[in-house]
Amino acid sequence: MRGREAFAMALEALRVNRLRSTLTMLGVVIGVLAVVILVSIGTGAKDAVESEISGLGSNIILVVPGRIGVGAVPTQSRLDLSDVAYVRRVVGDPARVTMSINSGETVRVGRTEVFVTVVGTDENLPRVFDRPLRRGRTLSETDVDTRRRVAVLGAEVADRLFGEVDPIGRQVTISGARFRVVGVYATVGATFGVSRDQEIHIPVTTAQRLLGVSRIQGIAVRASGPDEIEPLQRRVVDALGERYPGERFSAVTQTQLLGAIGSVIGMLTGVLAAIAGISLLVGGVGVSNIMLVSVRERTREIGLRKALGARQRDVLAQFLIEAVLLTTLGGLIGIALGVGGSLLIRTLTEVPASITWWSIALAFGVSVVVGVFFGVAPARRAARLDPVIALRAD
Repeated sequence: MRGREAFAMALEALRVNRLRSTLTMLGVVIGVLAVVILVSIGTGAKDAVESEISGLGSNIILVVPGRIGVGAVPTQSRLDLSDVAYVRRVVGDPARVTMSINSGETVRVGRTEVFVTVVGTDENLPRVFDRPLRRGRTLSETDVDTRRRVAVLGAEVADRLFGEVDPIGRQVTISGARFRVVGVYATVGATFGVSRDQEIHIPVTTAQRLLGVSRIQGIAVRASGPDEIEPLQRRVVDALGERYPGERFSAVTQTQLLGAIGSVIGMLTGVLAAIAGISLLVGGVGVSNIMLVSVRERTREIGLRKALGARQRDVLAQFLIEAVLLTTLGGLIGIALGVGGSLLIRTLTEVPASITWWSIALAFGVSVVVGVFFGVAPARRAARLDPVIALRAD
C-alpha cells in the first residue's frame, strides 16, 4: 500500500469518527495552546524588563550597601552625602555621580491629592539617567546647597495635578510643606513595574529635612564608556570598603541586572512551559487509548486487509498515520488558538505577551512526536494481528 493511500485511509477513518477524533485531539489542543500562551507571556515579561532597564540610560552603575541578588537580605544604608562627595573624587568627574532618597508621599494641589514617589536627589540625576525635560528646568546645585523647596514633576503627576494648566511657578504641598514647581519631565515610562512618571524630584538636602533622615539610599555612577564600567565598579567598591572596613557594598550594571532578572524569568517560563507540557503528555495518553480502542473495533477489517495481501508495515503505517494526524491537527489548532489568545491578552490587558517562532515550532514538533510515540504501540498491535484470528473476531 502506498503512502498516499495509507494517508487517505487514515483521514477517512478520522472523518467517520469525527466526535471521537475531536475529543481525542482536545488534550493536544489544550497542551499546545497553554505552551504557546505561557511562553509568550514569559518572553514578553523578559522583553519588558529589558526595555525598562535600558531606559534608565547607558553605562549606569548602581552602588548600594550589602549584596544584590536573589535571596539577598536587605541592608540598612549607612551612606550619607559625604560618601557621595568621596565617590565623586574616586570617579574624577562629579557630574557623573548622583544619589537618591525615595519615599512614598501624598502630594496635594487644592482639593486634588495624588500619592507619588518623592525622590530627593541633585542636579546630576537628569544627566546620569537620561531624564529629558518637557518644560521648565531641572534642580540646580544652588537648590541643593540652600535647601530650597522646589520640585520637578514627573509627566503623569503634572497631568493629574494640573491638567491642561501650566504648572511652572505654581505650588504643590508635600507632607504639609509647600514646594514651587520649576520643571516637568518628559514621559519616560516604568522601571521594574514602577512608573517613573509618578515621581517628584526635590533637592536631596530638602528631602532629608522633610523626611527626618540623614542617610541616602544609593549612589548612581555613569561610566564614560563600556570599557570603563568594570574598572570603575571595582574602584568604587574598593574605595567604599576602605572607608567602611567590614562593610560590604555592591556595584551592579544594567547588563548584570538584565542577566539576573532574565535568568529568573527564563526559569519561571521554563517551569510554566513544563507544566503546560503535562497537558500534551495527558493528550498523548488519550491518543494511545483511543487508538487501542480503534484497533479492537476494527479487528475484522485488519484481518480482511491482511488476508487480501496487506503487509505488516502497511497496517503499521495506516494506524501510525492516524495517530500522527490526530496530534498534528490538534497541534495546528492549538497553535492558532495560542497565537490568537496571546494577541488578545496583549491587546486587552497590560500583561506583556511576545509571540516567538521557537515556541510555535517547539509546540508543533512536540505534538508530532507525541503522535509518533503514543501511536507506535497501537499500530504495532494492529500490524501483528493474525489474519485468521482477526477474521473470527466478533
